[in-house]
Amino acid sequence: MDGIDFKIVQALEVDGRMSFAALGDAVGLSKTPCWARVKDLENRGVIEGYGARVSAEALGLGIRALVNVVVSFDQYEVFEQAILAHASVRSCHAVTGEYDYVLEVLAPDMADLDTLLRTNLSRLPGVTRFNTSITTRMIKTAGSYSDML
Repeated sequence: MDGIDFKIVQALEVDGRMSFAALGDAVGLSKTPCWARVKDLENRGVIEGYGARVSAEALGLGIRALVNVVVSFDQYEVFEQAILAHASVRSCHAVTGEYDYVLEVLAPDMADLDTLLRTNLSRLPGVTRFNTSITTRMIKTAGSYSDML
């Protein structure tokens, strides 16, 4: 990646819906070369996709929790398959340390979170124990990868 590619990625992280003409103006290219560079970044997997940032609260999902999970060693594959299919799990990270996974889950309210934890997540394949923290407020939700480089 060269300097223009970094500028393209940085601009698209701010506004993934900008036109190729506007993007080209922002990075110093005309529309067609800008389009070609974006397509190349997509083909190389630098740009993985585009999407809207949606408010969980506006959708009625006011409770966000981080669930640290320990899974039996011989059950991790079936656990991961179950997580991939679980609608309430926003993200799942395999981690090092005391726990095997950290899940981000969303629920409408505390009663629904309690039900989700007790009757669903605790019974996923291989789960031996878990610990839950409730998010009280979000400080930073989405950083820019291009700012890190």
